[in-house]
Amino acid sequence: MPQRDPFYDILFEPLQIGPLKAKNRFYQVPHCNGMGYLRPKTLAAMRGIKAEGGWAVVCTEEVEIHATSDNGIAAEGRLWDDADIPALTKMTEAVHEHDALAGIELVHGGFSNSNHYSRIPPIAPSMISVNNYDPVQARSMTKADIRDFRKWHRQAALRAKQADFDLIYVYAGHCLTLLMHFLSRRFNQRTDEYGGSMENRVRLFREVIEDTKEAVGDKCAVAVRFAVDELLGPKGITSENEGREVVEMLAELPDLWDVNISEWENDSATSRFEKEGFQETYIGFVKSLTSKPVVGVGRYTSPDKMVSLIKQGVMDMIGAARPSIADPFLPKKIEEGRLDEIRECIGCNICVAGDWLAVPMRCTQNPTMGEEWRRGWHPERIEPRKSNEGVLVVGGGPAGLECALALGNRGYRVILAESCEELGGRVSRESRLPGLAEWGRVRDYRMGLLEKFENVTIYCGSKLSAEDILEFSAEDKFGFSHVMLATGATWRCDGIGREHRGPIPGLSNLSVLTPDNVMNGVSANGKVFIFDDEHYYMGGVLAEKLKLEGHEVQIVTPASDISTWTHNTMEQFRIQKRLLELGVKITPQHNLVSVHPGAVKLECNFTDKSTIHECQTLLLVTERFPNDDLHKSLLDNPEGIDQAGIKTIQCIGDCLAPGIIAAAVHSGHLAAREFEANVPEDIPFLRERILL
Repeated sequence: MPQRDPFYDILFEPLQIGPLKAKNRFYQVPHCNGMGYLRPKTLAAMRGIKAEGGWAVVCTEEVEIHATSDNGIAAEGRLWDDADIPALTKMTEAVHEHDALAGIELVHGGFSNSNHYSRIPPIAPSMISVNNYDPVQARSMTKADIRDFRKWHRQAALRAKQADFDLIYVYAGHCLTLLMHFLSRRFNQRTDEYGGSMENRVRLFREVIEDTKEAVGDKCAVAVRFAVDELLGPKGITSENEGREVVEMLAELPDLWDVNISEWENDSATSRFEKEGFQETYIGFVKSLTSKPVVGVGRYTSPDKMVSLIKQGVMDMIGAARPSIADPFLPKKIEEGRLDEIRECIGCNICVAGDWLAVPMRCTQNPTMGEEWRRGWHPERIEPRKSNEGVLVVGGGPAGLECALALGNRGYRVILAESCEELGGRVSRESRLPGLAEWGRVRDYRMGLLEKFENVTIYCGSKLSAEDILEFSAEDKFGFSHVMLATGATWRCDGIGREHRGPIPGLSNLSVLTPDNVMNGVSANGKVFIFDDEHYYMGGVLAEKLKLEGHEVQIVTPASDISTWTHNTMEQFRIQKRLLELGVKITPQHNLVSVHPGAVKLECNFTDKSTIHECQTLLLVTERFPNDDLHKSLLDNPEGIDQAGIKTIQCIGDCLAPGIIAAAVHSGHLAAREFEANVPEDIPFLRERILL
């Protein structure tokens, strides 16, 4: 059994937080999840797994304290009244079962919320439009409103204490909270004692901390979450000026400082734009101003880096949201000397998308995320094999690798055959695109573990036909009775997609490329025109790649902006900014209607006005074909299948239904979990129901 290297002992020192003691320095900071008050059992199981995985502190997402802060369709936490206590208690029970502390992030969103559900006018320090495109304005708070807000927060803190939470947050961060709105000169134009000077603007923040300590400080620790920099220079709070001032003024008041940057899309930037630890520049000063424990985040996955942060005095506890999602057992693996088993976050923000879409979050690296309760999946445990059957997995992309890994963990004998000389499939190709290098962790993690399995055999450079599979299934050869096909998908070259249900006219008039061509090294000629009807990252990242290679690039999309689905991963504005800075011409709200010699014809979505644009190379980013020819060939030979003794043939991943990498990984894992299992015929998972 591996043992922990003494070098990491510092990470497992207990730490006092107010009246409480954390068992180590691993701190799961508050993070949204698409579960919230709508799915309390799902939420509790997910947080309980984190606690089991060794996190000393496990926090909620933001939890609304009052109906004047209604976050609409978002599935966040709620603590409006006593009726909300039982749902939250499920989480504290799950966390305490594993000797961890449970934290709750109380929030009033101020003008960040439109209050669609409650229909109560939003409130703010000063009259202001809400922080979205809703035709709603928040009213300016009176002194009575301020007193009410303090009362609501105190009541929520007491309810949190009743729900057995250990840490109670006072939250002023991410430009999402009323308290931060009071701190900001941009939003606070008051002329009374709550506006003007920083001393006045911090007043309500101080009062709420004091109120909370008075209400629950006998038993609970009071944590502050504060964004020390808004990345707006002199227009906003900065770590050199007002952010520092706030910390200096309140340094010893809370029991713990949880510090980050604002807004949320800055704090949780994707790996495409920010690397591990990028926040240190902004938060590094806090520890020098307070004797209280400091928590910070930076998408840390390296244990060595974690030790360095503690020893350098940057922070006292290692905060994590996304790394705790990718690997809930990260602390345990460090503690037990299993560093090579850490499932590292790739920084894709698919987890964040769950919150924006109001569905339980998912993770590209961890297919069990969100499935802990409804399917009973555990990230580190899986049901052992039920037979001695052998399984052939064809394809070593994300679905095939995950399927082979999970089947191998179950103890099945697995043969993994990949047609290329390298494993990884689309992950290997896409990780070589600008900014996506960390996505290669999807491949590397699985390869590293598969290499240790004596029951898994890997063959690269092995393109199999249907005849090969039927022949190799024999006992005197490879001896398998089941086939999992993970043969991926291929980008279409005819333009069929959301806008075009048939081929785009005139494609023979131009040199036409697909993302596969570009990723495989096929060169573009002259001016490149990209038609992006996929709307995720591919069109934008290929535009960046081709522009960096020296091409004149124009990208057109029927959507209102480029890579529009990446609003859900909070990186759309960065993608558009980068392309504009590189000199890529962006044409939104237009459709590519036809292709001509040396040119393409565009049409406005709204006016039908058409324009002709010079073009030498057309790159189509639309849909993908499932590579299911092998599956069809096998099914066309039922007699051969029977004679070969093959009992089941199943498509997984993109060859079943092209989608994102997270979907492919989940598909592979699902197939392995359900292999030889009794799966309900109707709905294969539990649902949280409203009982009347």
